[in-house]
Amino acid sequence: MKYKLGTMAVAGLMAASPVMADLVFPSLSYRTGPYAAGGIPFADGYADYFTLLNERDGGIGGVMTRVLECETAYNTEKGVECYEATKGEGALVYQPLSTGITYQLIPKATADDIPIHSMGYGRTSAANGDVFSHVFNYPANYWNGASAAINHILETNGGDINGKKIALVYHNSAYGKEPIRTLEELSKKHGFELVTLAVDHPGQEQKSQWLQIRRERPDNVIMYGWGVMNQVAIQEAANIRFPMENFIGIWWSGAEIDVTSAGDAANGYKALALTAVGNDFPLFDDIQKYVVDAGKAAGAGDQIGTVPYNRGIYAAMLAQLAVEKAQEIHGVADITSGMMRDGMEALSVTEARMAELGLPSFGPAFDVSCANHGGEGMVAVTQWDASAGQFVKIADFAPTDMDVIGPLIAEDSAAYAAENNIEGNCG
Repeated sequence: MKYKLGTMAVAGLMAASPVMADLVFPSLSYRTGPYAAGGIPFADGYADYFTLLNERDGGIGGVMTRVLECETAYNTEKGVECYEATKGEGALVYQPLSTGITYQLIPKATADDIPIHSMGYGRTSAANGDVFSHVFNYPANYWNGASAAINHILETNGGDINGKKIALVYHNSAYGKEPIRTLEELSKKHGFELVTLAVDHPGQEQKSQWLQIRRERPDNVIMYGWGVMNQVAIQEAANIRFPMENFIGIWWSGAEIDVTSAGDAANGYKALALTAVGNDFPLFDDIQKYVVDAGKAAGAGDQIGTVPYNRGIYAAMLAQLAVEKAQEIHGVADITSGMMRDGMEALSVTEARMAELGLPSFGPAFDVSCANHGGEGMVAVTQWDASAGQFVKIADFAPTDMDVIGPLIAEDSAAYAAENNIEGNCG
């Protein structure tokens, strides 16, 4: 099994000393394959943030960081191979970047005492830290996303969607199926009819699904798509003249690459968001100075400020904050993966701290605890402005319906605990 080390990883290896090891962050990237257009900018943002910390701050708490990049091509088997190939390098936390890979790594990483951060994806019920001791999916999960989409539709309909018809167009995989149960429960609560339409990987053929949408005339469409599926869906929606303002995607269906191929026809399309949009934040000035201008960027530097690049920045920032918390808890700078888990479980992300880092209001403020590994489930809404060529935030981070989501998390995690003889981690 070969795996690729990024330039930061090579530099980290050369700089490592027996006195103070590096803080190692594996990056299970997918720069190849059908989803590379989204995988490349995320991997760039993740690596560039750690490069910035090294170049500007001398690492985290005086310890240099090292990114180990391993190519998965968004393939579950390759993802597991990457985990096995890199875990012995001192890995502190894994970002699997795939729901399928996450499911496979949960028992492995738990046994190896290495935390997983499946930020906004993966097994939703892992938000229950009492059952999933080493898995964290803050700041929000797929069921929060389903609720956020319904909340936005409620808001645009005066709070009443009784009798409305809502279609879910979803990637026919574990990822795409995640919101179905939540939407079914929300349909009972709010009285709307739910229509589900699966799209097989990779999603280039969707004629039949959109012909059905044209026949059934749903009032709104929610999409859980990825990669080329998003581009095709938005073009097909334009072809049948479905109103874009009534079409909303999950955060994996809301990047620039998803809408630009449809041109002006994509104007008004909406997407949920885990982070702020654009690059108008002080931190990006430092990235330009210490990373891009210094010739140390992971990519070409042309993705800075895009939605997936910002998501990579955000994931790295949350990892930094967890390291700092772990260093504080254990009184050592050179932490282990078990200590990192403790830091993630005690994480508190405040607006004041984000502002100090040069990312004011970049994401929601939230706290993590033993019982709650998912944060507060706050989600924002963005809308594509074709004339400006960018997504614009139209609704700030807002709560989702935990009265519906909470019991679903409890039910699913209880079943997992019973199957795996887990008695509980929180005492």
